[in-house]
Amino acid sequence: MISHKQFENGFKYIEILNKYAHAKIALQGAHIFACRFKDKPPLLWLSKKAFFEEGKAIRGGIPICFPWFGKHTEDTTLPQHGFARTQLWQCVEEKELADGSTFVRLKLSTNMFTLTQWKYKFKLYIEFVIGKTLNVSLHIHNIDTKPFEVSTALHTYFSVSDINKTSVRGLEGCQYYDALETQYNEQTIPLVIDKEVDRVYFSPNNVITLDDDRKKIVLSQSGSNSLVLWNPWKEKSKTMQDMTEDGYRTMLCLETANAREDMRVIAAGETHTLRAKIMQEDST
Repeated sequence: MISHKQFENGFKYIEILNKYAHAKIALQGAHIFACRFKDKPPLLWLSKKAFFEEGKAIRGGIPICFPWFGKHTEDTTLPQHGFARTQLWQCVEEKELADGSTFVRLKLSTNMFTLTQWKYKFKLYIEFVIGKTLNVSLHIHNIDTKPFEVSTALHTYFSVSDINKTSVRGLEGCQYYDALETQYNEQTIPLVIDKEVDRVYFSPNNVITLDDDRKKIVLSQSGSNSLVLWNPWKEKSKTMQDMTEDGYRTMLCLETANAREDMRVIAAGETHTLRAKIMQEDST
């Protein structure tokens, strides 16, 4: 079942309920902010203080970072992570698939506002397939007459039972850029989170596994040679208006990305696709 709904303030979203999962996608930002597989704990984390207001990014789910990731490299007055996550997208296709899963496609194109922030002409399509797995595909079309450079991410907030009981496998042997230390290092062992972390990993395994004591999340990605890992920890959480002080305990961001050295140049008339496939299993 696919339903179009809105909150009391008029903030619109699509609700999906099928035999496999229950999900919600905001039209602003084409932002899936809830997903829960049947008889499983929540897959995605959502802040208890998240804003559902026009022009404000949602803290949680899967924000879309485009056309730049993080701060703009030349103009820091421009919004962090670009404009796509606060623009109103158009739902252009939705259907129930034969296997019982649900397909939704949304679109964002160049408009007068985007041209004030970024001078290029583009079309974005994001496709969700919600079934036994969650599949997200971001298609970036260059419809300009010249190439452009993008740094993007599917900024996924995963829900975990306890960050202190969480580990990440699949990054061993990877070089990473530590944004807190502003230096490069190498990951030599499975990753355990015990402090604030903000890193871009390069050439990760195609399959990344997040384990906690309740579930195992398996992330497969393509169109990406980088993965961002982020948890703000306690002190930074206190400074964030849309996050509770203890919110960091139940979330970890693993972001399918084209970040830093993995930014992409898309030629005129060409398309780049960023994909994430997410499976959830019971912890063993």
